[in-house]
Amino acid sequence: MAWEIYLNKVLTESGLVLIHIIMMSCMNLKFLLCGIAIGLLTGSAWAVNYTPEQVNAHISLKVPGNKAKQYPLILKRTQNDNAAYQLVASENIPLTISQKVKEANGRLHIDMCITALEDVYFNYGQNVSTGFRHDDCLFYMPGFWYRRNLRSPKEAPSFHTSDSWVVREDRLSAPLTGIYNEKDKRYMTVNRLDKFTTDALTTHKDGEVILSGKTSLGFTGFENQNGVAALSFGFPYEEAPRSYIRKLTLAPKVKAFQLLKKGENIMLTWEISENSADDFSDFVRHAWEYSYDTYAPKPVDTPYSISDMKQTLSNYFVNSLVSKPELTYNSGVGLRTDDCKSNGEAEIGFVGRVLLNSFNALEYGWETNREELKENSLKIFDSYLKNGFTPAGFFKEFVNLNRGFEEPVHSIRRQSEGIYAILHFLAYEKKQGRKYPEWEQRVKQMFEMFLKLQNADGSFPRKFRDDFTIVDKSGGSTPSATLPLVLGYKYFKDKRYLASARKTAEYLEKELISKADYFSSTLDANCEDKEASLYAATATYYLSLITKGEEHKHYADLTKKAAYFALSWYYLWDVPFAPGQMLGDIGMKTRGWGNVSVENNHIDVFVFEFADVLRWLSKEYKENRLSDFAEVISTSMRQLLPHEGHMCGIAKVGYYPEVVQHTNWDYGKNGKGYYNDIFAPGWTVASLWELYTPGRAETFLKK
Repeated sequence: MAWEIYLNKVLTESGLVLIHIIMMSCMNLKFLLCGIAIGLLTGSAWAVNYTPEQVNAHISLKVPGNKAKQYPLILKRTQNDNAAYQLVASENIPLTISQKVKEANGRLHIDMCITALEDVYFNYGQNVSTGFRHDDCLFYMPGFWYRRNLRSPKEAPSFHTSDSWVVREDRLSAPLTGIYNEKDKRYMTVNRLDKFTTDALTTHKDGEVILSGKTSLGFTGFENQNGVAALSFGFPYEEAPRSYIRKLTLAPKVKAFQLLKKGENIMLTWEISENSADDFSDFVRHAWEYSYDTYAPKPVDTPYSISDMKQTLSNYFVNSLVSKPELTYNSGVGLRTDDCKSNGEAEIGFVGRVLLNSFNALEYGWETNREELKENSLKIFDSYLKNGFTPAGFFKEFVNLNRGFEEPVHSIRRQSEGIYAILHFLAYEKKQGRKYPEWEQRVKQMFEMFLKLQNADGSFPRKFRDDFTIVDKSGGSTPSATLPLVLGYKYFKDKRYLASARKTAEYLEKELISKADYFSSTLDANCEDKEASLYAATATYYLSLITKGEEHKHYADLTKKAAYFALSWYYLWDVPFAPGQMLGDIGMKTRGWGNVSVENNHIDVFVFEFADVLRWLSKEYKENRLSDFAEVISTSMRQLLPHEGHMCGIAKVGYYPEVVQHTNWDYGKNGKGYYNDIFAPGWTVASLWELYTPGRAETFLKK
């Protein structure tokens, strides 16, 4: 019986002794579950102040075709048990609601039971006061909300629109909300502990919506209650004051209602934790470690070895090749998922990663004795050497040869990614006894321009023109330049490049890492994003590899601090999908995938060298969680490999998908459980290839 299973779970997970079982207002003995009291505890006093005065609860009931009615609930302790509550409305409602709370190690465990006395559509909500002044606080919903999201524009979720937000749980890399009080360095978090197995479709995306079936998704967030910060949570999902449905598109709020039939009950479990942290970064680390331990993500069982992955992905190198008089390149930008037909767009870095794909294909061609790959790669490098530079000597970052268009604005990120790829190409070929003096001169010229572009504080402008005029002075993309500067120092033995890289680290430490403010590294958004923290961690990792002693340790500490921020974007749990949503139907697990940014609320396989960073940190600091999670990432990102009989909604073998839409959001098409209709396999293939070619930086820098 369900109550017996639940009882065994309680006894097993908590190690508590069952003291007594209380019969409550259940309609039938088979719902005895609602009356289980978890037991009396010994130990310290509760760290979390959970009293009727600190808690506000309500339930909304909806009759189809009518507006829902909300009923405030009062928590009343049951007789002889200070840890058990009945939640009572001021008028009769067709439900009984009970809570049981228990405390251990500063965490408050809340078990709730809702039983229907007749068929009813419901939505339950609750908030718990932290006691913190709202204005003293920073807020955290992993993979979606950092600090106050003030780097994000008003068209995306941020304090620009409201200082109170609740969102559906599948937006978040862990179903958790945290509030950090900067003034007294305390924090509180709330997270769901239930199994997340089902979701249901709705006919509408906003307003009051009735679910077509059962869902596992609730909501979580924070609210300003008369100047005091409160944790908010409930079930099923709700989003307020706005929902976020696509890039820079806030929509009206939404509240979902689930049917609970007469005699049925539902069990819901949350955990509230309170603790201290030195700063917001330390808080994020604590929250990630707690979430990792709580949800315990395991490697995903996939049939694809690393060899299988590379062999299948190599189809992209062959089938995407385009040779035109102007340039030869792999077409990997702006493709349609339904045909993957090549086009005239070629992009050096960021999305297309033409030169990195070319190097990967060359190296793989030599490893597997595939002449076609070797020849095609050299054609790409030759064509870019001949026609791939602007008059000033920067890479032509993005071109559309069909339209005769060349992007006039350069970015430090794409230029850096281009140099990074060329240096790996040159080092590999040099090792084989093949040299390219013209390429070396080009790269040296670009480094001279980099030194000219760098600001006194060590930062690089995000975007600029061929004449060095600045278009976007933001320094958020600075760490992307650190990588080629360190590689360039190693390759050319020019100490100026290392000095420049060190200056970037000074800027990163002062403006990004110490402030826990990672922003605008991606080029298609201006907001808090995963890539800024990931690039910061990778940049300081490179510097730690190339230095010794106290300097090495200093950079390693910075790497660790930034890495936890990057980790916070990666999913620790598997979000549920509704039947009919393709990703769920093919059995995809979201753990190990990273959300992108506040603006772009989808998951993808952006990892590149980050798994190497995690494994290195794991050894450096003897922290097994990091290397273990790197394995989760490595296995999980193999799931959507398109091959015959398992095309995953993609038209061509090896063209790995992008814009994987895992929540109520779309990039323009299709929504949860599908991809946008336009994608860029150029960068996805490049990212996965680096993931499955571990140790590149260490090999390059320590040889």
